[in-house]
Amino acid sequence: MTAPNTLAARARRGSLTEGRSTEELKEIVLHVGAELELAPAEDIIEWAVATFGARFCVTSSMGDAVLSHLASTVAPGVDVVFLDTGYHFAETIGTRDAVAATLPVNLLTITPVQTVAEQDAEHGPELYKRDPDLCCALRKVAPLKDALAEYDAWATGLRRAETHNRVIAPVVGWDEKKQKVKVSPLARWSDEEVERYIVENGVLVNPLVYDGYPSIGCWPCTQRVAPGEDPRSGRWAGTNKTECGINQ
Repeated sequence: MTAPNTLAARARRGSLTEGRSTEELKEIVLHVGAELELAPAEDIIEWAVATFGARFCVTSSMGDAVLSHLASTVAPGVDVVFLDTGYHFAETIGTRDAVAATLPVNLLTITPVQTVAEQDAEHGPELYKRDPDLCCALRKVAPLKDALAEYDAWATGLRRAETHNRVIAPVVGWDEKKQKVKVSPLARWSDEEVERYIVENGVLVNPLVYDGYPSIGCWPCTQRVAPGEDPRSGRWAGTNKTECGINQ
C-alpha cells in the first residue's frame, strides 16, 4: 500500500479530490467491508486515506481524542470535523482547542445554520426539552450532513461496546441517509482497549469523563452517571431517546 503520509500530502494539494459516484462507493463497501472487519484500527484508517485521499475525514465529539490521535499517526494533516452545536460544555470546547493545538490534524469546526438565539426565535426557547429529536436534527444531523458533502467517507469513534444499538455497527459500511462510506475503526474496541490506548499514548480526554460523565453531549441533555450504571444513561435521561440521529 502506498505510504499514507505521502497520500495525505498529495490529497492536501488537491490531486485526489475528485469524488466517486454513489455506485462506486457502494461497490467499495461491498468488496472491502468483510475484508477489513478484523483488521487493526490503524490499517482501517490507512486503507481509508489511501482510497479516498482528501475526500476522507474524521469526526469527533471531543469526549476524548483517541480517534483523532490514531488518525494523526497514520495520516498527519487529516481533517478532523467537530460539530459545535452551541450547547457544548466549556470542557468540550477546551478539549477541541487542545486537540487543535497539540495534534497534527486540520481541525474544522462546523456550526448549525441558526444560532441558538435564532432557533429560539423561530421554535421557542428550550426546544431540547419540548422536542429533543427536532433540536438534534437542526443542531447535529443537518449540519453534519452538510459538512460531509465534500467527502466520500468519514470515520467515527463508534464502538459496539457502547450501547446495544451499536452492536452490529460494521467497520466499513454504507450510510444510506448521507450516501457516504462510514468507517468505524474502533468498532471492535472494548472499554479496556480504549483506556489502554489513552494511557499508553497520553491521549487527551475531556475532563468531564473523570467527573461522572462517561458519555458527553450537549449540556442541557447530559447528566452525571453513577458508578456502575449504563454510561449512556445520562444522555436524554427520563426519555426514550438514546441517539441524536447522527449514527442512525
